[in-house]
Amino acid sequence: QVQLLESGGGLVQPGGSLRLSCAASMSTFSIRIMAWHRQAPGKQREFVASIRPGGTSNYADSVKGRFTISRDNAKNTVYLQMNSLKPEDTAVYYCNTTPLTPWGQGTLVTVSS
Repeated sequence: QVQLLESGGGLVQPGGSLRLSCAASMSTFSIRIMAWHRQAPGKQREFVASIRPGGTSNYADSVKGRFTISRDNAKNTVYLQMNSLKPEDTAVYYCNTTPLTPWGQGTLVTVSS
């Protein structure tokens, strides 16, 4: 089974930055689309960003211009650089691939002053 381990979350003030990491234990990582999703309390899980094997990325409108997704195929790791953070970015962030694998515990990002 595929295992996804997110890390890098924490408490940050509005306008601050964080970099999230997701280590994926899958032999096919380099040919898979990887993505970040997030879920705030009481809300549905929502798409944040995705990246194709060749590096082409896609973002939700709410994070365009602020977040950058990247990947290191040699390390089987996908990253999410989060800049200009807003309180509404507060959520548990999860990584995954397509087709979806079981969700991990995610990493909590709290944006508050």
